[in-house]
Amino acid sequence: MKKIKVEDKGNMLPLVEEFYSIQGEGYFAGKAAYFIRLGGCDVGCSWCDTRFAWDPEFLPMVSADELSRRAAVSGADSVVVTGGEPLMWNLDLLCDKLKHNNIRTFIETSGAYPLSGNWDWICLSPKRNMPPDLNICHKADELKVIIQDKADLEWAEECRGLVGPKCILFLQPEWSRFETVIPEIVDYVRNNPEWRISLQIHKYMHIP
Repeated sequence: MKKIKVEDKGNMLPLVEEFYSIQGEGYFAGKAAYFIRLGGCDVGCSWCDTRFAWDPEFLPMVSADELSRRAAVSGADSVVVTGGEPLMWNLDLLCDKLKHNNIRTFIETSGAYPLSGNWDWICLSPKRNMPPDLNICHKADELKVIIQDKADLEWAEECRGLVGPKCILFLQPEWSRFETVIPEIVDYVRNNPEWRISLQIHKYMHIP
């Protein structure tokens, strides 16, 4: 992937898509939010369902001011910045613009890049091949580990040891392996009740 140079300290960002919808995963599942999906990711998860967001080279570059304006017009009270891996870009300015419009800022990140931006909620979803930055681990409000097979439960416990004591812990079945892994996840949470199960409810509702 050819990485685009971001100019003006994050003023221009590669936009994959933006839409007003319902949060489908984790702690805020079921809540309305405006989603801003940024392009670029070199984490390369084999099961990724947003591969179209990996390469930002041919994506439109949109200003942080314009993204904030569109979010405000939608009527949403919160914005979820996702990707790809959104922290490949400087998000300080985008967060400043959103907060100027009284919009809460949420991010979904693997934590593989240093944190930028001022966030009301950080959802950390770490991956083995690019372990998360410890600074993000300590600040994460929510840890969401994708479970593809039993070995991922061990990875989840490794990650649990990196986050703070108030971080909310989620195990989420990888969508294409749901029927195979959900029994193990259910048993695991029964035996380890500090964990919760996250389901991708937006897929059941057939919405973005």
